[in-house]
Amino acid sequence: MELRHLRYYVTIVEEQSFTKAAEKLYIAQPPLSRQIQNLEAELGIQLLERGSRPLKTTEAGQFFYQHAVKLLSNAEEIKSMTQRVGMQEKTFRMGFVGSLLFGLLSKIVYLFRLQHPHLKVEWIELSTAEQIAALKAGRIDVGFGRLRISDPAIRRVLLREEPMMVAVQSSHPLAKQSHGVNLVDIVHEKQFLYPSTAKPNFSTQIRHLYSEYGLDPKNLVEVREVQLAVGMVAAGEGICIVPDSAKTIQLPHLHYLPLLDDRAVSPIFMVTRNMDDTEHIRAIFDCVYQVYDLEGIPYQRVEFLNAPSY
Repeated sequence: MELRHLRYYVTIVEEQSFTKAAEKLYIAQPPLSRQIQNLEAELGIQLLERGSRPLKTTEAGQFFYQHAVKLLSNAEEIKSMTQRVGMQEKTFRMGFVGSLLFGLLSKIVYLFRLQHPHLKVEWIELSTAEQIAALKAGRIDVGFGRLRISDPAIRRVLLREEPMMVAVQSSHPLAKQSHGVNLVDIVHEKQFLYPSTAKPNFSTQIRHLYSEYGLDPKNLVEVREVQLAVGMVAAGEGICIVPDSAKTIQLPHLHYLPLLDDRAVSPIFMVTRNMDDTEHIRAIFDCVYQVYDLEGIPYQRVEFLNAPSY
């Protein structure tokens, strides 16, 4: 006995007609009649009163009908619950560089979670270079970083360019220049760079920025992370160049100044596997754009090959 036999029988009883049941089930009437005959033969009892108009069940047939309805209902409930569990077990893994958490990434991921409540979302802190390797190995589905690293297997999308700031102690002479400073004004200052992890990283980007302007800072100290860098600045130990979003780190006697040089921006990239146009990839892009719309940040939508263009 199979579920389809139960479904056939319940439909016949409810329609009170083989003809109507066959139409509803989208099968021919003769095969439907044979299925019910086989079911009766398997049970060894007659379920339907032959020749009755409209079709009626026997006493045993009515008993069987009531329990068949319950079994079918339970089967649908099991199917639905299993599908929900399956959805909950799906995992979407995001790689990110730590500094992006001070910006809009947390809002983007929060919105993504709200829109996909049955999807398990995991965050993995990785450098941009590590994200490329993790994408190619299938360990993450998407990455967010700051460095321009090219790979033929990876699609890199520039989301926006974030202005840079200079963190100084409030008693530092530079703190009086509220309009901002240029690189040439700070090249001789003691500066904290971060992170001190494998290159390339954000500290590499700062060194390249100085090089683009023909400047050669001599007093650079690398520390583990941005919180440590601005903590040292607040203690009056030096200064530090940070992305604009780092202004959310507020400490006593800590002051932020705009860095005025035209090329003093930190790009934010989203990276995925090349040609990966899955539903969740498109959805995370859309969450980025929704947050940028709310924040008034300009952007250019990425186009997908297998989906309507954003």
